[in-house]
Amino acid sequence: MKHSAVILTGLALIVLSCAALAQQTHSTSEPVLDLSSMDQSIDPCTDFFAYACGGWIKNNPIPPDQSSWDTYSKMQDDNRQELRAILETASAPNPGRDATRQKIGDYYASCMDEKAIEAKGVGPLKPELERINNIHSKDEIAGVKAAMWYDNVLFNFESIQDFRDANQVIGNVDQGGLGLPDRDYYVKTDPKSEELRKQYVAHVQKMFELLGDKPQTAAAEAQSVMRIETALAKGSMTRVERREPKNLDHKMSTADLNKISPEFPWHTYFAKVGTPSISALNVSAPEFFKTLNQELKQESLADWKTYLRWHLVHANAAHLSSPFLNENFAFYGKILQGQQQLKPRWKRCTTEVDDYLGEALGKAYVDKYFSPEAKQQALTMVKQIEGAMQQDIQNLSWMSEPTKQQALIKLHAVANKIGYPDKWRDYSKLEIVRGDELGNVERSREFEFRRQLNKIGKPVDRGEWDMTPPTVNAYYNPQMNDINFPAGVLQPPAFDPKEDAAPNYGDTGGTIGHELTHGFDDEGRQFDAQGDLRDWWTPQDAKAFQERADCISNQYSGYTIIDDIKINGKLTLGEDVADLGGLILAYMAWQQDTQGQNLQPIDGLTPDQRFFIGYGQSWCGQTRDETKRLRATVDPHSPEKYRTNGVVSNMPEFQQAFHCKVGAPMVNTNRCRVW
Repeated sequence: MKHSAVILTGLALIVLSCAALAQQTHSTSEPVLDLSSMDQSIDPCTDFFAYACGGWIKNNPIPPDQSSWDTYSKMQDDNRQELRAILETASAPNPGRDATRQKIGDYYASCMDEKAIEAKGVGPLKPELERINNIHSKDEIAGVKAAMWYDNVLFNFESIQDFRDANQVIGNVDQGGLGLPDRDYYVKTDPKSEELRKQYVAHVQKMFELLGDKPQTAAAEAQSVMRIETALAKGSMTRVERREPKNLDHKMSTADLNKISPEFPWHTYFAKVGTPSISALNVSAPEFFKTLNQELKQESLADWKTYLRWHLVHANAAHLSSPFLNENFAFYGKILQGQQQLKPRWKRCTTEVDDYLGEALGKAYVDKYFSPEAKQQALTMVKQIEGAMQQDIQNLSWMSEPTKQQALIKLHAVANKIGYPDKWRDYSKLEIVRGDELGNVERSREFEFRRQLNKIGKPVDRGEWDMTPPTVNAYYNPQMNDINFPAGVLQPPAFDPKEDAAPNYGDTGGTIGHELTHGFDDEGRQFDAQGDLRDWWTPQDAKAFQERADCISNQYSGYTIIDDIKINGKLTLGEDVADLGGLILAYMAWQQDTQGQNLQPIDGLTPDQRFFIGYGQSWCGQTRDETKRLRATVDPHSPEKYRTNGVVSNMPEFQQAFHCKVGAPMVNTNRCRVW
């Protein structure tokens, strides 16, 4: 996604935009550019991001309930208002509601019923707390894990496409079990990381106290949680290691899994979650399960019960009464991300319905806000960008003919998903009870968990989406070999084919090109047209690709995020390659689409300048310092400033458009280009 992941890749913690098309694309009506967002006192050749976005940043301070604020988060916030209107109408107990609107309406009403939530306090957790308390042997941990439908307790279990046969779905177990955002938080030794760990332990202690434990007991329990999680973190792969698909491909029998971690009764677990017939599955991180086995052996049963109690309250705190809700926000919102205020309840509840009933809510959204004409216009632009990529591949000087032919086969096989799925998800078996907020959350989690596991052993449904229709984002899935643009992102101002073509192509065209390029970035290029993990490159072409990718990785690794923290260019490589390749493709498509036209300046800006400003303004935004540090660790996308400046500094067309001199900061002396 222009933020994103197996392995979806996309926009931005990720986001994007689109516009194009038809005869309307050739219009020179009022420009889509917002001149007030610019700071024309800045030299674009010195800092193009500040030139394109200086006004926007000045006029759009980060709201107190946000950790960052940019053009896409603002768009998502506006979109959330539209969803709120749908949900408030649906939540009225009208006997004329259809089944879909009754479900989303009753869920929203339950989430909004703050009085009922407060009255219940910790009560909704008591059955699960009792289940944990009644564990008498470590073998019984498997049964408790099986009843915790959410991921990240001990490990993750899910269904995925088989790496070697993308038409089939298999089970997959993966590393997990942490309360902090990433394994690096447990192992880094800088002062800020050490201080953050102390704050985390203090937070865990407070949560145990809210469960009724005495401070001294809670303090010891928090230390036990930290000790167990630190061990699991040390046994986990890094995010950079996980960007290599081969590192995640370990198909084995359940007997082999049992040999790796015999302390965990896998047969019991699989039987209790309803998949007793599994004979083979993928084990993404074998070393993690060896570590888990060692921890199960050496940590006491009492400490494992403490760990389970922590993860139970941690996973549900946001849905409980205000003491739990506020303490959860104090750490994960304020300390980790720098948010000043908790989001209003209606925002949290709207997001929650989208999370758990996203296609039910999405259908109502699409019916109201996304026309068939908009879908067709978006598809037209996608086809234009794909045509540009075909030309680009055919003209590459560094790639041999055999690899080019394989690349073209893959390109022509890309499925284009626009707006919403062809077949809507059936939620009829999901029970939503008005007035039972946590119960609705738990039943929704179980519904989705079982839906995923029911795929195991069956052919892949290639019509399925991994984002809901109202989402302001996009993604590429290498195992599906598809690009996906939800209806939520295909809205003004990001997507408006009636506006000036140049910034539309710079913004939306760049996004489409970004997602398409993911099919050929350092991860995507390892999958073939069907989505199988297969090497279709000649050794010479693979080496040539790597040399060009290294250029980009080295470039971005030199950029500073905050303090002395620099971009991890190996972590962000796929997104950086996609940003650059995407804008190059968008420029090619725009040039072809407007060939022979007499394009004129608007507001003193040439067509080429408007194209690049359209791209730059798609990234206008700012981020709190705490979130900058968080993203430096977990986000595979570079900060918005460098997603702008890093790209344009590699393009001769930008240098020409703004008459930048050799040696200017926005003219990379060692220009990088893959696609």
